[in-house]
Amino acid sequence: MPRKLRLSEIAAQAQRVDSIEDALHAGDPPTLHDLTESLRFTPNDGRIWFDTRRMLLFGANSFGALRRELIEALGPIGARDLLMRVGFSAGASDAAFVRKHWPESDDAGVLSAGERLHAVMGMVKVETIRRDHDIPNGTFDAEFLWHDSIEAAEHIKAYGLSPEPTCWMQLGYASGYASAFYGKRVIYRELECAGCGSSHCRIVGETTNERMDDIEDLRWLQLDRHTLPNTETPTRRKTEASSTPGDTAARGDFQRIVGVSAAVSIALQKIERVAPTPATVLLNGESGVGKDLFANALHRNSLLADGPFVALNCAAIPDTLMEAELFGVEKGAFTGAERSRPGRFERADGGTLFLDEIPSLSLEAQGKLLRTLQDGEIERVGGGQSIRVDVRIVAASNKDLFQEVQAGRFREDLYYRLNVFPIRLPPLRERRDDIPLLVEHFSHHYAERYRKSITGLTRKASDALLEYDYPGNIRELQNLVERGVINAIDGGPIDVFHLFEDAGFSSNPGPKLRINDAGDLETASPADSAVVKRPDTTSKPAAEQEVEMLERILRETEGNVSLAARELGITRAKLAYRLQKLELDPGAYRYPRRP
Repeated sequence: MPRKLRLSEIAAQAQRVDSIEDALHAGDPPTLHDLTESLRFTPNDGRIWFDTRRMLLFGANSFGALRRELIEALGPIGARDLLMRVGFSAGASDAAFVRKHWPESDDAGVLSAGERLHAVMGMVKVETIRRDHDIPNGTFDAEFLWHDSIEAAEHIKAYGLSPEPTCWMQLGYASGYASAFYGKRVIYRELECAGCGSSHCRIVGETTNERMDDIEDLRWLQLDRHTLPNTETPTRRKTEASSTPGDTAARGDFQRIVGVSAAVSIALQKIERVAPTPATVLLNGESGVGKDLFANALHRNSLLADGPFVALNCAAIPDTLMEAELFGVEKGAFTGAERSRPGRFERADGGTLFLDEIPSLSLEAQGKLLRTLQDGEIERVGGGQSIRVDVRIVAASNKDLFQEVQAGRFREDLYYRLNVFPIRLPPLRERRDDIPLLVEHFSHHYAERYRKSITGLTRKASDALLEYDYPGNIRELQNLVERGVINAIDGGPIDVFHLFEDAGFSSNPGPKLRINDAGDLETASPADSAVVKRPDTTSKPAAEQEVEMLERILRETEGNVSLAARELGITRAKLAYRLQKLELDPGAYRYPRRP
C-alpha cells in the first residue's frame, strides 16, 4: 500500500525544481499582488497587519486634520520638517522589509517594490519616468510622476493652492526608502506639485553631494535628529538578561526580553525607574509571562548588578524544608544536617533575591520572612546567632495577592511589606504586537540549536499564531515554535500542522484549536468531543494525492497562483512549475466575475 503523502512532503517536492527554473525566477521582485496579499485584518483584536507589522487605517480627512494642526502649531516649515522625518522613517523601514522578504531580488526590483508600496499605502499613484542607479560607482538618478497625491489634495482643501510644493511626507518616504536601499543619503525634490496647481507632481532623486548640500530644503534632514532604523529584532540593550550571571553569551541572547508593545514598554519603564533604588518589587502576572526575565533585568539595571542574583521557586520546596532553604542550617540542627550551609538570603547578600510563586509559602514561612524583611537579619536553623544581610527582594506572584489576603491564605502585613512597587506583566494575548518578534526570536534560536534551515512560516501558520490566545503565554508560544522547527522539513517553512496537534491543542478547558478536514486551523468548543481527522487517502498513489491537494488549494484561492504558493510556503515560480508538470490550469479554478 503506498504511503500517505503529507502536505509538507508535497511542498518539499515542489521545491525540488531544476536549477535553470530557479535561476530564471530567483530575482523576481514582489508584485503589487504579492504586497497586497501581505495585508490582513484581525478586527476582533483591533489590529491590521502588513506581514508581521501592525498598521493603522487612517482616514484621509483625519490625516488632513492632523496636518493642519501641525502647520498651525509648528508653522509651515516646522510641520514640513516633521512630516518629512516621519516619512523618511517609514520609507527606510519598508526598504528593510522588502530586503528581508525578497532577498534575492535585484536592485531594480527592490526600488520598484518601493514604488508599489507607496501606492499600496494609499498615498499616491507612481509613474516612473527614469530610474538609473549604479551602486558600485556611486550614482543614483531617478524621476517620477505622482498622480492623485493625498497630501496635495488635503493641502488644497485646507489652504487652497500653495506657492511651494506640499507633498512633504511622501518626499520623506521616497528619500528614506532609497537611502536605506542605497546605503547613502538619497534626497528627492519636488519640481512640480499638484498642490501648486499642476496636473501632477514631478519628483527627482539624487545622492547628496556638495551641490545639493547647499539647498535650504535639506535642513529637515539633520543627522543628529534622525538615523536609519536598525533592521535587527527590536530589543532594549539594558534589559538583556540571562538566568544566571555565568551563562554563555548565546544563552543570554536567547533569554533576553523581546517586545515593542505598549504593555511591555510600560513594564520596562517601571523597571528602569525602580532599578536604581533599594525598594522591594512585586511582579504580578500569569504563569509563563517571563517574570524571571524581568526580575533578572531589574537586577542587572540596579546598583547591585555586581552582586549575586539568587532565585527560589517557593512552590518547588516542601514546607518542612522552606526555612532551611531560605535561612540556612547549622550542623546537627536536625537529622541529616551533617554540615552547615548558607541559605538563599546569605547567598544573595549584596545582591538580589528573587522569590517566585510567593503565594505558595505557608503562613508560618510567611511570618519568618516578614521578620527578616523588617529586621534585615536572619538566623540559621539550629543556630543562635543573628546574621546581617543586605538583600534586595523581588517577589513574583501568578495570583492576585490581595484576594489571597482576603481569603486568609496570605498575611496582610507581609502583603503590604512586599507591595512597595508593584509591576504588572501583561499576558501574551495583551501584547500581540510582540508575537511576530517572539516567533522570529524563538525560531532562529531553535533552528540553530537543531541545525536546521527554516525559511519562515506559511501564511496559515502566521495567522494561527496571531489569533491564538495562549493560556500558557510566552512559554507556550516557545514550545509551539520549538515543535514547529522540529516538525518542519529542513530548508522549508513551518506550517500550521507543524505547530498544532490534529486532535486539538489547548492547555486549558476553554476553546481548542484543531485542524479540520481542509487542513485549516479552526476553533472547537470544549463540548465538541469529536476528533477531527484527515480523510484516509492511504490507498491513493502519491501523485494523485498531490493533484488533489493542489486542486483544493487552487479552488480555495480561486486560481490565484501567488496566493496558493504563499499558502504552501513556496515560491510562485516553483508552484507554477509543479502545476505545469501536473497539467493543472489555474484559470479553470477562477470564478467568473459578477456583472
